[in-house]
Amino acid sequence: MKILACHDGSEVSLRAIRFLIGHVQWFREPPELHLLFVHPPIPIGLAARHIAQSTLDAYYREEGEEALRGARAALDEAGLAYTAHIHVGPVAEAIVHVATGQGCDLICLGTHGRGAIGNALLGSVAAKVLQLSAIPVMLAR
Repeated sequence: MKILACHDGSEVSLRAIRFLIGHVQWFREPPELHLLFVHPPIPIGLAARHIAQSTLDAYYREEGEEALRGARAALDEAGLAYTAHIHVGPVAEAIVHVATGQGCDLICLGTHGRGAIGNALLGSVAAKVLQLSAIPVMLAR
């Protein structure tokens, strides 16, 4: 089984990762885990003329690594192997794209995260992933 575990650096998404770790015995054999952070694109418009793409890429990589730090630590402590991915783009669409591209059987994410509606019962990203995905989605609070 291939699982895409999404993490945005929030406590809710870390709880989703911990839930997955705590229930890994549900699977006949250890799943192939893909850990994903998606950075929304920075609307820089005309500033793009003054910022090198390599600088922007380094920023996205740095932010992604920082956001994944807690999830990596939890997975490492549990002894679970994973492949980390950092993407830039519309978050829900990128989640579904990566899950489909990796041939995942399940998407795991928190019900809400760092977005403007962070305290809502079901965040906009989770709702949109549910809407877009043909792959089963496991939501954790």
